[in-house]
Amino acid sequence: MSLVLFICGALALAATLLGIASPRHPYFAIPITFFIAWIAGDLAMLHLVAQVITTAVLVSFGAAHTTIGQVGVGLMVLSWLGLALLLHRHRYAAAPLDAALRSILGDSEPSVAAEPVPLRSLLQPFVPSARGIRITRDIAYGDHKRHRLDVFAPANARAGCPVLLQIHGGAWVIGDKRQQGQPLMRHLARHGWVCVAINYRLSPKATFPDHLIDAKRALAWIREHAHEFGGDPTFLAVTGGSAGGHLAALVGLTANNPAFQPGFESVDTHVDACVPVYGVFDFLDRSGLHKGRLEPMLTKVVMKRSPTDDPDAWHAASPLSQVHVHAPPFFVVQGAQDTLVWKEDTHAFVAALREASDNVVGYAEVPYAQHAFDLMVTRRSVHTVRAMSRFLQHTFESHSVGSHSAI
Repeated sequence: MSLVLFICGALALAATLLGIASPRHPYFAIPITFFIAWIAGDLAMLHLVAQVITTAVLVSFGAAHTTIGQVGVGLMVLSWLGLALLLHRHRYAAAPLDAALRSILGDSEPSVAAEPVPLRSLLQPFVPSARGIRITRDIAYGDHKRHRLDVFAPANARAGCPVLLQIHGGAWVIGDKRQQGQPLMRHLARHGWVCVAINYRLSPKATFPDHLIDAKRALAWIREHAHEFGGDPTFLAVTGGSAGGHLAALVGLTANNPAFQPGFESVDTHVDACVPVYGVFDFLDRSGLHKGRLEPMLTKVVMKRSPTDDPDAWHAASPLSQVHVHAPPFFVVQGAQDTLVWKEDTHAFVAALREASDNVVGYAEVPYAQHAFDLMVTRRSVHTVRAMSRFLQHTFESHSVGSHSAI
């Protein structure tokens, strides 16, 4: 038992230290390293509870009666201190989110941390509430088996609700509409929005721009059917994380481009707001920060041709190459400690967008946040959801006022 306690303590401390450090180096950006850092950092409270219980059980069986067992207890205590630090870091999320909102909405905007986060929600991070919403699942929006969507609507939805399209991530090769964007969509649905989460064709069977075409095909479905759920597609926003953030940005920047909507070229695919979260904005790695580590995978699995063979296709797939003066309002969210998508790449995209676009470009960099930090209910993700929701609601209200003024 003493050896078991020592091993558990060593593993617990190693995971906690990885969560604290989250080393940003191309050679650390591998799935297992990211996963450990992500789980330790964003589920610190559950880790702490589990480690305390494990230690108590092993100590009750006499594991601390030997020197190696006592060392194990010491390692556990160090891990608990690290987890307490990780939990404290979640509180830092509010300040940059508030600053980004106030730059758009004004200095009178209340803090996203003004309303407390219920402890019950923090102890059930993977059980987002369905209170006050109606979910309709697996509606077909096309002929492929992946052309399925879920609709989240207010339980008492009335006509005229603004609409949000949610695009899941997963490196363009995995992922499902039920896995991501849940806290945001459920929050918005409780506040009068209709949210649509989609599946789309995945690589390696799919080749870009198949993924983008599917997202636009879903927009076409929304234009035609959103009213059945109380939605008003005259205001339509898009969001997504990681690969979904990449696709959301492209949806926002390639409105009505016939090359990306074959067979439905006449459908209006513009959106009125875009909220990409830790998105991939440059397939070409023009910053050189990633030392080309994404290029082999993209060439073989997603693009099916190299940037040398077809540079136009790679530029078309890079939101950084697609910025323009008529881009819709953007609110870009990035984790400062993201080990998969680095903040410097997002800085370059935001800077280019601000220089080119006539519309507002908000940017919030969440301190200490890892990739995929918004997938579960934490204090950090709740604050982020509130910020994104306020931006979307403000953009919708401004759009409505503008529409009425035009009339």
